[in-house]
Amino acid sequence: MLTAERRQVILTRLERDGKVVASELVDALGVSEDTVRRDLRELAAGGLVQRVHGGALPRAGEFASFAQRLEVSPEAKAHLAEAALPLLEGASVLLLDGGTTALELARRLPADRECTVLTNSPPVAVALAAHPRVEVVLIGGRLLKEAQVTVGATAVDALRQVRADACVLGICSLHPELGVTVTNQDEAHVKRAMVEASAEVIALATADKLDTAAPWVVAPLGDLTHLVTDAGDDVTAGYAAAGVSVVHA
Repeated sequence: MLTAERRQVILTRLERDGKVVASELVDALGVSEDTVRRDLRELAAGGLVQRVHGGALPRAGEFASFAQRLEVSPEAKAHLAEAALPLLEGASVLLLDGGTTALELARRLPADRECTVLTNSPPVAVALAAHPRVEVVLIGGRLLKEAQVTVGATAVDALRQVRADACVLGICSLHPELGVTVTNQDEAHVKRAMVEASAEVIALATADKLDTAAPWVVAPLGDLTHLVTDAGDDVTAGYAAAGVSVVHA
């Protein structure tokens, strides 16, 4: 089997099974462990897979700027935001992550809702500025211009002083085995601090974000309380089996 054919077989198995295991590829392809590792390394370098211990997982989509993401699946994000609102009832202190789905949620907070919202997202803070009863706390730090979020030690330290009732995470990648992962190391630190500061963690994820992986780990799946998604039961079964409450938008 030619190298290109072998790597296509790996990608086909990855798409079919949601993961590939190196030891199984050795048997299936009739090649050495070194050959399989080299194939996975090259596929990862090409952005086609995310290598993990013992194999590989589907890779998260390429990073897009905040402005670009505003144009992607706006209706699906709106449905996720609407489905998440009931989960926030009774929460007086909320952490809202950056991201376009969190922005949709901020825009939909009922006018009679009274709470404090802390966010590292300037667009989310601006969206809440006209809300009559929400107190807005913008978490400072270094601004990632493309992502429109603040990061760094200042942001993380501020979050360590907070005990929120809930946080809402925009999801880059979510996998039953790896949990929440992101493409940016600085964002991973801030998201992790949000999770640690919150009694409940609500993940908002369109179907394309599920069963994928990115390089930087935020939190294991067990740290999530709710997953709000437009994916079907066939995709979300593994998350529900792990104890995460799945809300279908």
